[in-house]
Amino acid sequence: MSLLTTLTPRRCVAAVALGTLLATTTACGDDDDESSGGEPIQGQLDQADPPTTDAEGTAVVPLDEVDLTLTSIGSFDAPISIINRADDPALYVVGWNGTVTKVDVAGEGDARTYEAASEPLIDIDDDVVTEGEEGLLDATFSPDGARLYVSYTAEPDGHNVIASYEFDGESIDEGSRREILTAGPAQANHNGGDIAFGPDGFLYFGLGDGGGGGDPDSNGQDTETQLGKLMRIDPEGAVAAGDDEPYLIPADNPFADGGGSPEVWAYGLRNPWRFSFDPANGDLWIGDVGQGEWEEIDWLPATDGTGAGRGANLGWNAMEGSHPFEGGSNPDGAVLPVYEYANGDDGCAVTGGVVYRGPATSLEGIYLFGDSCQNYVRAIRLADGEVVDEGRFEDASVEQLVSFGTDNGGDVYVVGLGGGEIFRIGAS
Repeated sequence: MSLLTTLTPRRCVAAVALGTLLATTTACGDDDDESSGGEPIQGQLDQADPPTTDAEGTAVVPLDEVDLTLTSIGSFDAPISIINRADDPALYVVGWNGTVTKVDVAGEGDARTYEAASEPLIDIDDDVVTEGEEGLLDATFSPDGARLYVSYTAEPDGHNVIASYEFDGESIDEGSRREILTAGPAQANHNGGDIAFGPDGFLYFGLGDGGGGGDPDSNGQDTETQLGKLMRIDPEGAVAAGDDEPYLIPADNPFADGGGSPEVWAYGLRNPWRFSFDPANGDLWIGDVGQGEWEEIDWLPATDGTGAGRGANLGWNAMEGSHPFEGGSNPDGAVLPVYEYANGDDGCAVTGGVVYRGPATSLEGIYLFGDSCQNYVRAIRLADGEVVDEGRFEDASVEQLVSFGTDNGGDVYVVGLGGGEIFRIGAS
C-alpha cells in the first residue's frame, strides 16, 4: 500500500503501488456520512481589506504581486518531512519508509549546495507499519540537538509511537532508544503524527481522531482520550531529572489535575496534518483535514500568558470548519478556524505549513501552506486576527505536497512526496 493516495481525499485509505501518481479524489470508506450542511458561524472568518503597511508601518507587498520561486535541493526516497537541528547547518529528511537522512549544506544564499548522505542516519523500517496512512510520519530534534525524536505507527498493530535516540551530531546511538509515548491503536487513517518542540521547550504531538466517517466514537470532543488531540509532554525534563518515567506532565497542561487526559493540550481535531509555531511570537498554527466539505487552518495566538492554544476546543466533530456537522453546534468557547476553503476544486486535504521569517522580505510574516490534491503553494496574511490577503501560487507546484520545513536561517522548504523532490522557497 502507498501513502501516495492515502494522503489524498480526507487522508483516506487506498491500495496502490508506491510510486504511482496522485490518483482519485473520489470518496473512500470514511466518507459515507452526510454533508456538514449548516451556515458558517462568522467570527474569525471575516476578511478585512488588504493592508498597505504592517504593524510597524513597513510597506507590505500584496500577495498577488509576489512571484514564488522553487529551487530543488534534491530527490529523496518517499520524503514526508524536512527538519533542522539547533546550531547545525545541515538539514534532515524524514522518509515515510522509516529513514532519516542527513543533508549537508554548504555556501550561502542562492549559491548553496545540498548533498545527501549515502546512508541514512537511522533506519527503523522493521519497526514501522507502512500501509495506508501509517509509516514514519515525522521527527524532530530536542532543543539542544542531543536527541532525535521519531513519530511513527508501529508493527504489528499500528499503535502511534514516539521514541527518542541520542545523537552526537555524527551518528545515532541506536542502543539509547527510549519509548516515550504510545497511543491507540485506532483505524489505519487519521493518524496525524506531527511532532515538534514548542518555544516553551515541551514536546507537542498531533494525533487524529482514530478514523471512521464523522468520528463515530466522538473522540474529538472526549478529553479523556488522546485521539483527536494536540498533546504536550516534557520528555527532556524527565531526562534531566533522571526520572524513571519517559516524560513529565507540564504543570500548566489544562487537564494536569483532572478532567481529561493529562497529556492533552488542545482538542476537537479531526486529522491535524502539520502544525507549527511562529518563531517570531510563538503563535500556533494547525492544518486540520476536513471530513469532506471544508478544509481548515486554525490559528492560536500566544497572547494570554499561558501558551498558544491551552485548552482550546477546535470544534470537531460538532463542527467541520465553521459549519455545523450533522446537526451539531459550535461548542461553548470553541475556536473557529481563521481560514477555510471548500473541499472540491480547491483541494481535498490541507497540508499545514509555517509562517515565513526568512530572507525574502516580500514574504515576511505570511503563512505558507498547501493541499496534497492541488499541489501548489498557498499563503494567507493576518492583521488583527483576520485574514487580510491570500495568494495561490499555481506556478509553485510540487507533486503531492505533504510538508513544509525551515532551516536555521528561516528559509522555507516544501516537500513533495509524489516525485520525492524537496524545494527551497524564494520570492521575486
